[in-house]
Amino acid sequence: MPAPANGSLNSESTPLLGRPHVDEPRWKSFPKHVANVTWKTLSSNYVNVLLVFVPIGIIAGALGWSPTAVFVLNFIAIMPLAGLLSFATEELAAKLGQTLGGLMNATFGNAVELIVSIVALKEGQIRIVQASMLGSILSNMLLVLGCCFLAGGLRAQEREFNSTVASTMSSLMAVSSASLIIPATLYAAIQDNKEVETDKSVELLSRGTSIILLLLYILYLYFQLKSHHALFADVENQNGEDEEQEEGQTLTPIAGGVVLVVVTVMVAVCAEYLVDSIDAIVESAHISRTFIGLILIPIVGNAAEHVTAVVVAYKGKMDLAINVAIGSSMQIALFVTPFLVILGWIMHQPMTLQFQGFETMVFFLSVLIVNYLIQDGKSNYLEGAMCLGTYAIIALAFYVYPDNASGNLTGNFIRNFFRAH
Repeated sequence: MPAPANGSLNSESTPLLGRPHVDEPRWKSFPKHVANVTWKTLSSNYVNVLLVFVPIGIIAGALGWSPTAVFVLNFIAIMPLAGLLSFATEELAAKLGQTLGGLMNATFGNAVELIVSIVALKEGQIRIVQASMLGSILSNMLLVLGCCFLAGGLRAQEREFNSTVASTMSSLMAVSSASLIIPATLYAAIQDNKEVETDKSVELLSRGTSIILLLLYILYLYFQLKSHHALFADVENQNGEDEEQEEGQTLTPIAGGVVLVVVTVMVAVCAEYLVDSIDAIVESAHISRTFIGLILIPIVGNAAEHVTAVVVAYKGKMDLAINVAIGSSMQIALFVTPFLVILGWIMHQPMTLQFQGFETMVFFLSVLIVNYLIQDGKSNYLEGAMCLGTYAIIALAFYVYPDNASGNLTGNFIRNFFRAH
């Protein structure tokens, strides 16, 4: 067989360094590349079909539609935006490496709650900020964890997980619950003392405590990513080789950064209209601000994360599911809430860690229940039902809980305790 001519040889030879012989002009290839990346990003999660509500919600807010319509439309719009934030964060974390990836997850893992809270804080809606923080913790710790235990128990009598990692996280949650109980107790103890400026004392305690909590969270990141990384190796291995290969393949660092910026701006706009409509919703629907912040807003912000945790739990990856559920609660308690207290300090807003007594006791009891359930390193569907039942009781309690309720529960409890003993 005669050898092909040089021209034929060149045209059929293997492209040098993997590039085609005839390069398509950049002005033609770039739009195709952008369209391909956009499609892969939008098809990354089924919840993205709700993205149609984003422009509708923004238009509703800009044109001054009824507060109920504005609230509902932007409420739904934030769900897919939360999913896109999570997707872009995971893609960037895979590219940036373990340490920077951990910091990325810490920063953007609860970005929706953070943005909504910053908007509410700017407008002086302290009750909404506090309720959304506590609600995010409770929804992750009880609702998500309960669904994970329930889903994992459907295919096996019992699921095992790394009890050391789980107990470390739950211990930090116990510390964070103490950081809320102490300011509430101090307020109740000194509020009747005319020689002490109660608000200033609580603000000083809250700001100092917030700095300590942020330092503890940084130390935990070092513990997880560096000094005791071996303890968390099983959690990372449960991602599976296929998933590890897929992560970071869709978005480049530049594309991921663009997605984060665009989605963050959209979340901020939707959150602005959402928060602005809350006052009218409270008056018309007779729902308390506490219930909106504690139950409704956390469900929106954590929707995509909830689905992910339940799916991996159903597949038997309980370590990963618990890391998502309790890890997210810990981020809110040790990172987001203290950060908002410091930000309120900068913005001259009276944001403190002094939650109302009833809320503080609910948080403490929830942490106590979860600690009991995970201390043996095993789970089943009954334990999942216990978590869900507890969350349902709490949701019902806050539905009937008025915004103007007294915050003296903790102080009265302590005074009565000492009188009895």
